[in-house]
Amino acid sequence: MASEDLKSVKFLLGSTLPREKTEKAKNFLDVVTELEKLDKVSPERVELVEECLRHIDRIDLAKKVNMYKTSVVTSEQRSCQQQSYSFPLQSPTPNSTQSPQQTRLVQSRHIVQEKIPVPIYREKNYRSPLDWYKFNSDPRGVCVIIDCVGNDGEMLEHTFKALHFNVVLHKLLSVDDTLSTLRRIFRQRENHRGDGFVCCIISRGTASHLLATDSYGMGLRLDTVRQLFTADECPMLAGKPKLFFIQRYSIPEFQPYARMQHRDKDLETDGCDGLSRGNSVPTDADVFWSHCWTDERHLQQGHHRSIYLKALTDALHKGQRRKTSLIDAHLEVNRAIYEHNNGNPGEDYHIDLKHTLRKELHLQ
Repeated sequence: MASEDLKSVKFLLGSTLPREKTEKAKNFLDVVTELEKLDKVSPERVELVEECLRHIDRIDLAKKVNMYKTSVVTSEQRSCQQQSYSFPLQSPTPNSTQSPQQTRLVQSRHIVQEKIPVPIYREKNYRSPLDWYKFNSDPRGVCVIIDCVGNDGEMLEHTFKALHFNVVLHKLLSVDDTLSTLRRIFRQRENHRGDGFVCCIISRGTASHLLATDSYGMGLRLDTVRQLFTADECPMLAGKPKLFFIQRYSIPEFQPYARMQHRDKDLETDGCDGLSRGNSVPTDADVFWSHCWTDERHLQQGHHRSIYLKALTDALHKGQRRKTSLIDAHLEVNRAIYEHNNGNPGEDYHIDLKHTLRKELHLQ
């Protein structure tokens, strides 16, 4: 497989394989090996591999995988075919006392028992409910959406309401207001209930900072957004999934101005005082961080809509209907972005997924 094809496969599997695993993979076999370790593929389950190959237009390889899959199914069917068990039939000897009726009875018994289906039992990897996050409270939790661009906030609001979240939408906030809003979320005791937390931000910014609606200044560090909701800062979220979806419109790196930069040590955690967390939960555990960026010039288009956010909302709705895992749903987002980039050269979207989820998260 050519290096460009390998890069495309790695991109499509960005939400399935950890980044460090894909970076170490030198060839396609390495990628498949990592998928097998995660129980995403097996000799009997190669659909994910076939689908990836079709998405990168390697139909030739996809057909080979399909032929292999067909051969495995055929082999299993042969193994499951009824097997014969013979009972010796003794022909009546001259001295035999069997009557013709008895002979026919023996023959009929032979015919009835000649073929007995023998089931083939295969060991399956069943997941215990303990391997899943509890995610069925009503509401599921609070979802805060900060739309500093003004285009896609309502679409996200509709989606997460359908996913049974208590949604709070803020539009066109400055950096200061964005930080204040994030700090206030868990000062409201009713937001302590729920099985998870979602934060969506749409903003202009650089690789490390969000500028919100500000025209100058240092902006808000992306790391600060995440650190506001760690188990240390917000103990009531310890052990619960914390999902972040960031759409950033890239601007040129700016020089520091006299404006004060927000530092991690300045962060307040008033909403979390007096609450303890289990020592067994690592500080950065249970985080799902999906960060997409594209050029700011897209905002100059009339009625611009983010390809990433449209793909995300579609995938989440579909995942809810099918009760699939969040990671599998995000794979659909990767595919949509890959197809967009292929069909629209120069209008690329880039996506980076990092997560420390310790269990599967199923949308329902």
